[in-house]
Amino acid sequence: MIRAVLFDLDGVVRHFLHDPDLEARHGLPAGMIAHIAFASPLIDAVTTGNLTREEWMVRVGEAAGSAAAAREWGRTPFAADPDVLALVDELRSHGMMCAILTNGTDTIAEELHDSGIAAHFDRVFNSADIGYAKPDVQAFRHVVADLAVAPEEVFFLDDSPGKLSGARTLGMTTHHYTGVSALRTALDAAGVPVPTAPKPSRRP
Repeated sequence: MIRAVLFDLDGVVRHFLHDPDLEARHGLPAGMIAHIAFASPLIDAVTTGNLTREEWMVRVGEAAGSAAAAREWGRTPFAADPDVLALVDELRSHGMMCAILTNGTDTIAEELHDSGIAAHFDRVFNSADIGYAKPDVQAFRHVVADLAVAPEEVFFLDDSPGKLSGARTLGMTTHHYTGVSALRTALDAAGVPVPTAPKPSRRP
C-alpha cells in the first residue's frame, strides 16, 4: 500500500520563467548559461552541498565570461503549478504523506518557504542537505528513513526518467511525469486514493 507520494520539484511542482533573450543581451550564445550551469562537475558540486548557490553562480559567470549574465540567470523567477499543488492538497486530505525530493542548492528551503510551496508538503528533502543527489539510491534511503516508511510504500515521480533509477532499485513505485492527468491515472493504478479530476463545467 502506498503511504507517501514523493514529488520532484523543478519541472513538476514549479517552473522557471526563463527569458529567451538573456544571453543575447549579454553577447552570449543562446543557452550557454544553462549549458555551463547544469554540466558536471559544477552541477554535482552544488547539488551535493559542496558549493553554495552563490559560489555556483560565480563559477558559471567565470566560465561564461559574463558575471552579469550569470547573476541575471540566477535571479530567474519561478511559478508554482496550481494543478499540481491542488493534487497535493487532495492527496493529503485523504491521509497521504506528500514530500518533495529535489536536486537543489542551499537556498531551496528559503525559496519554497517564501513562495508558499513548502506549506503544501509534509517534508522537503534537498540533495544539498542530504549530500547525495538523485538518482543515487542513498538519497532515496534518506527519504524512507526520515518518513519511517518502507520503499514499497512510496510513489516517486520525476520529469527526468534518468532520475527514477535509484528509487526503482530500492523498490519504490516510479512514474515519469509528463502532466497532471497522466499522474492521476498512474496514482489510481497504484491504488492511491485520489479522485479523478473534475471536468470543466459547460456553460449553457
